[in-house]
Amino acid sequence: MLAIVLIAALLAVVLALAGADDPALFWTELARTAAYLLWTGLLCAAVLCKARPWLARQSLRRAVVGALGLMVGTVAAVSEVVFQAGRLWAERVGLPSGLFPEGHAAFVLPNLLIATIVGALALRYFYVAHEWRRSVELEARSRIRALQARIRPHFLYNSMNTIAALTRTDPARAEEAIEDLADLFRVSLSEQRAQITLREELEVSRIYQRIEQLRLGDRLHVRWQVGDLPPQAVVPSLLLQPLLENAIGHGIEQLPDGGTVVIDGSTDGVEIVIEVTNPVATAARTLRSGNRMALDNIRQRLDLAFPGRASIEVDERETEYRVRLRFPKVLDPAGRPPGPW
Repeated sequence: MLAIVLIAALLAVVLALAGADDPALFWTELARTAAYLLWTGLLCAAVLCKARPWLARQSLRRAVVGALGLMVGTVAAVSEVVFQAGRLWAERVGLPSGLFPEGHAAFVLPNLLIATIVGALALRYFYVAHEWRRSVELEARSRIRALQARIRPHFLYNSMNTIAALTRTDPARAEEAIEDLADLFRVSLSEQRAQITLREELEVSRIYQRIEQLRLGDRLHVRWQVGDLPPQAVVPSLLLQPLLENAIGHGIEQLPDGGTVVIDGSTDGVEIVIEVTNPVATAARTLRSGNRMALDNIRQRLDLAFPGRASIEVDERETEYRVRLRFPKVLDPAGRPPGPW
């Protein structure tokens, strides 16, 4: 709607500048032309929206020709109505000359020509904008699939070695670790949904924590402060797990005595904020490539899911690394029961 109004307003300015011989009549010409073009543009949009189911079933070429034909036909009908209404009104009320068109062909035919040119340009603009957004979405989806398929080899090897050791000392825990690893693979390699609920995302992160806990033991502590978060809120899949993975791999694992990862979540009813904080070694102050890749990936997927309404902030200090996610609170339309965490 905004694009249609802007196109109509800009076209009205151009036509008013071209048609007003007397500069004193410019504003009158602009007001008359803008009123006509705005109503015509909005009616064309309404006709196209009404014809959308039929246009969607056509090929691209037939859809373009059909849309252009509908716009030109709408302009022809509006022009005819305006001309006839103006003629009758002028005869009965005696309006000043120049307010309504006087020549039938001189009014209708230029309108049809202008509608054809502007309509073709507008269709081209919307098509290019659609293709650009489609390419952005496809690229984002490919990045999501790349992240979902990215199970680091060393994590898999370490997990299998841990499970192998537990089969002799603690078979029950080994069985739980295998189940957790299978669940993690099932979620990471699944391509069915690009968005999941916050409950599911936190469960995936907890599965990852349990597997890493077997390897790091008492060196790893994770403090979950997410009681205020709405479980049914919708988030991009694999939003939190890569941050936890980086916090453990680039923070806890590099410290001889380990440390605590703090995951803090809050909401004000409109926006959700999640912070992941981990200690880092004093010497490790640079942003590693693994962190950068995960942050860029998450930032792009947040922008795709919540255009212009989400952000990711990094606070890197000497002994602490913090990532803060902000995104709007959007509840799951499926209405899954929230339940306790």
